[in-house]
Amino acid sequence: SGQSQTAAAIAHGFASFDPKVRISGIVLNQAASERHEAQARAAIEERGLPVVGAIRRNSDMALPERHLGLVQAREHAALESFIDRLADVMQASIDLDAVLAGTAGPVDAGQGSADAMIPPPGQRIAIADDAAFAFLYPHVARHWREAGAELVPFSPLADEGPDAACDVCWLPGGYPELHAGTLANAARFRRELVRFAETRPVHGECGGYMVLGRALEDGDGVTHPMAGLLGHVTSFARRKMNLGYREAKLRADCLLGRAGEAVRGHEFHYSRVIEPGGDAPLATLEDAVGNDLGLSGSRRGHVSGAFFHAIARNAANG
Repeated sequence: SGQSQTAAAIAHGFASFDPKVRISGIVLNQAASERHEAQARAAIEERGLPVVGAIRRNSDMALPERHLGLVQAREHAALESFIDRLADVMQASIDLDAVLAGTAGPVDAGQGSADAMIPPPGQRIAIADDAAFAFLYPHVARHWREAGAELVPFSPLADEGPDAACDVCWLPGGYPELHAGTLANAARFRRELVRFAETRPVHGECGGYMVLGRALEDGDGVTHPMAGLLGHVTSFARRKMNLGYREAKLRADCLLGRAGEAVRGHEFHYSRVIEPGGDAPLATLEDAVGNDLGLSGSRRGHVSGAFFHAIARNAANG
């Protein structure tokens, strides 16, 4: 947007930076006008790079955003019609035959090593699944199902608790800070979750970890009581961005693995712990380059949780 010579410099940089990468065409995005498109197209083609299309700036083609990224697909009321409109714009704006002619052959990305997958934490897994709890890596859920586990969804926002017939309960990440009042008033959910945790394991990731704590301060500074299965208090009002890949060395047996094992994961959150409580930490944490980030998460009885989302086991675990 707003670039012509600079767009050419960027395109040329990508084309020349890595000799193993072949750039077969450029698509201009957010072209402001016919003149803007012509200037950018000429500058790029002067460097010997073909421009195969240009998409004009159009506010109707923007997806709504919020902190942590886009509004979730399940919350986009007209997603299918939006995708249809987007497809029409692409077809009218891009030389699709040129794109297809310039593509490489199929690439087999593989499925990764089964040994590195997070093993199913139980045979029947009660998993929170609604607008407040929706951030579970698809490959993790897929592996659990392929390994024979059954995922039994429930909605805390609808005041549902975990199925009592399940072996374990998993609270994924999501947006509890946007639904803190509803969750605080979900008496049945909280009661049945507490009862479940008396005899069976419960784990929370990121937003799920926040809900397992004693209280959550929302963006307006209002504090809402949460499940109280762990002693910490989190705040979205006093936010601080945490972002990056993590390696967590577990300090005790939990649903993620055995004590001493390493789990690879990812953090992306603005909320933070403002009162740590008195629970034992779940893991010691390092960032992607091995810098020590200190202790992370909490554990008490059958309950555990942390801000990081588990992605895979470290192959060194054996």
